[in-house]
Amino acid sequence: MEDKKIKNVSTSNSFLGTGWAFPPQFNKLTGTVETLSNEADIQNSLQVLLCTRVGERLMQPNYGCNMDVLLFEPLNESLISYIKDLVFTAIYFFEPRVNPENVKVAVTDEEGTVLVTVEYTIRSTNSRHNLVFPFYLDEGNLVLNNGAQ
Repeated sequence: MEDKKIKNVSTSNSFLGTGWAFPPQFNKLTGTVETLSNEADIQNSLQVLLCTRVGERLMQPNYGCNMDVLLFEPLNESLISYIKDLVFTAIYFFEPRVNPENVKVAVTDEEGTVLVTVEYTIRSTNSRHNLVFPFYLDEGNLVLNNGAQ
């Protein structure tokens, strides 16, 4: 009888890390899990961090960002400063591969849309990157990370 267990594909020798893509995707033909490496893994990890509520992970109860609780707050300078601090602190404490350099919050012309731009440096390579994280409410549904609900 053939063993149908999913094999983890970790053949990459990436020193920045290799992890499962989120949402998890499986390849039926090869019996493997789709993975991401290097900068793509870091970007994916940052998006997961910003979408996770504090307390959502059982083994890491402090992991997350809790941005969803801010959805119906009035958008003013105080809230923008709070979002910047919330994002910066979450990345600083929960993504050890990067140094967050700057967080910018931009209000768009589209009602209810806020773009959070994170500038960061990957510690091991000293290379600078940025992540633009759309955060908005769409027809009564919370939409984070380009459509993942």
